[in-house]
Amino acid sequence: MWERLNAFCCFIFLSFFSHQQPVIAFTLITFDVDGTLVSGSGKKADASAHSRAFGYAIEMVLGDGNPAQAKVVGDVLPKELYHGSTDGLILLRLARATLGIEPNISRPRLDEMMNIMYGYINDMQDTEIACGINPLPGVIDTLSTLANHKESVSCGLVTGNVEGIARRKMKAVGILDTKALSDPCPDQLKRNWQGTNHLGFLGGFGSDYCSGNIDDDDRNYLDRAEQIAIAVRRCQNVTGQELRRVIHVGDAPADVLAAKSYSKIAGKDICVGLIGLSTGSYSSEQLKELAGESFPGRWEPIILDGMDDPAFLRACGID
Repeated sequence: MWERLNAFCCFIFLSFFSHQQPVIAFTLITFDVDGTLVSGSGKKADASAHSRAFGYAIEMVLGDGNPAQAKVVGDVLPKELYHGSTDGLILLRLARATLGIEPNISRPRLDEMMNIMYGYINDMQDTEIACGINPLPGVIDTLSTLANHKESVSCGLVTGNVEGIARRKMKAVGILDTKALSDPCPDQLKRNWQGTNHLGFLGGFGSDYCSGNIDDDDRNYLDRAEQIAIAVRRCQNVTGQELRRVIHVGDAPADVLAAKSYSKIAGKDICVGLIGLSTGSYSSEQLKELAGESFPGRWEPIILDGMDDPAFLRACGID
């Protein structure tokens, strides 16, 4: 009798807990790169390896193949056409500005140009890649803290950078060493950035989506909103957790407007947050005006001076 009673109690106990597994409400935090995690403006940044890679790729794919004729982005385009934009849109704009080639000709060759850009960067040592860019104040310490909260937070990038280039940049400046960036989604392995598969991490990248529309300035942020959506889907696939909050961190108007745009299409159970940082070329006042009013539970922006602000972690839900 007692054996049957004990067995019955064990059955009830196991049945209850097997159906009462706690569901962790995950937060996804996505980071822009240039101007947000690393210095992204000024003469040194505008002449960085990444910046030089655009002109090199255009010359090799669409031009005469003479690297000496390659143009640097900052010498040709006004900053509003590349700060906060995506590598795909920048390539198309630079092709028009330097060679007079329209997107109907250049866009079909975007993947080829991105591959050339990546090869140009991947042939370099970390010291050359990192020349002109450095982690901004508070970035390494804050990311190291977030790395200790992976039970409730996933971190990834939402950046206009080509994915392979983002991998090399994060390694070169020491951000990968923080272990904050979450593992990549399997679909990120479909495009082989040869030599960096071991450096992969979660995100939505410039090589994932490009509208090709360089005549509509709104595409700077609408293309990035598409990248946020890509990162969200990948996070859900990787973690299998219930995603309740998405926070995008960025320094440019495109980051603010991309997050705001995504908040209008996110699932009804997802709150979209923004942490705008005045670490780039735009002031806190400019970012606040673009962010507009907060709608609790749906759209929750905050503007800070940088990731070294103690309020940053609190805004991420980390006490």
